[in-house]
Amino acid sequence: MNPLLQVRDQGQQIWLDNLSRTLLNEGHLERMIAEDGVAGVTTNPAIFHKAIAGGRYYEDDLAALKAQPLDAETRYEKLVIPDVQRACDLLRPTHERTAGKAGYVSLEVSPALAHDAAGTVAAGQRLSAAVARDNLLIKVPATPAGIEAIEALIANGVSVNVTLMFSLAHVDAVAEAYLRGLARLRHNGGNPASVKSVASLFLSRVDTLIDKQLDERGGDALALRGKSAVAMAKLAYRRYVERFHGAAFEPLAAAGARPQQMLWASTGTKNPAYSDLLYVEPLIGPETVNTLPDATLAALLDHGKVSRTLDRDVDAARAQFDALAALGIDMDAAGRRLQEEGLKQFEDAFAALLKLTA
Repeated sequence: MNPLLQVRDQGQQIWLDNLSRTLLNEGHLERMIAEDGVAGVTTNPAIFHKAIAGGRYYEDDLAALKAQPLDAETRYEKLVIPDVQRACDLLRPTHERTAGKAGYVSLEVSPALAHDAAGTVAAGQRLSAAVARDNLLIKVPATPAGIEAIEALIANGVSVNVTLMFSLAHVDAVAEAYLRGLARLRHNGGNPASVKSVASLFLSRVDTLIDKQLDERGGDALALRGKSAVAMAKLAYRRYVERFHGAAFEPLAAAGARPQQMLWASTGTKNPAYSDLLYVEPLIGPETVNTLPDATLAALLDHGKVSRTLDRDVDAARAQFDALAALGIDMDAAGRRLQEEGLKQFEDAFAALLKLTA
């Protein structure tokens, strides 16, 4: 049986971490949805830079846009919003069949707004209106300003994919912002069932950083390498279950509110010594999403072994974190550093993207 469909049977959604006109025009995305059960799409500035720079399907439209008196960011949006709309439309049957639990496409606000809460809210509302699809998620980074914007967007009925999360502290702050936003939406007479949110926890970069710190310590610390990100995800899922399946969430759930699902991001293995499915096979479980780049999706199709693993070995995950703390490794500080670095990478990719459309 197709491993992607087996993952779906375990209650986890597989999303594609890619979008381009090649995928759309040549039917690849449509096939993955129909045959492999791909249930969503995520994008970011680096993905769109690669698509536009290397895709022949953009050339004529970009030339026409450059003949108009538009700024580079407007040209970029006019290029990619139709792609996002087409992907939303391809996923519409999934969205309808699952009553809004799946079938989403994510579009990110400008990374330049990462420290501007009001600007993020305005951009999120503008992009949501421009795409005009209720299976769109606006991507917002989990910076302090982003946390403020997430609450406001949810309160205003805008569905959100929270990006650039690298720690359990980020997980907690994002979930609390979502809950505050839902409460405000409900208080103002809105329908909590109308919004959707996922919280994207980035994994491979965590191991890259923590492994380096373990290498510096040497000795017994070396046995902890390659385990920190999976441990973090398992602990994050335990918090998800406690938060969204406990008594505190019941009033919102009774009003139609949905849990903010955990999404595993940055799931392409960076260390060639590790399994190419390190951030897939140990993290399969219900009510979660894993967004996969093309190579990781192909690996899962080719040799993935599927079973419910996400809520196994939670004690070992706690032990991993305890051992890291005993070595003086601060996972929250690592998360802050990785978020800053990730934001810089997105800013650089967005700047390069706007050079293409200038």
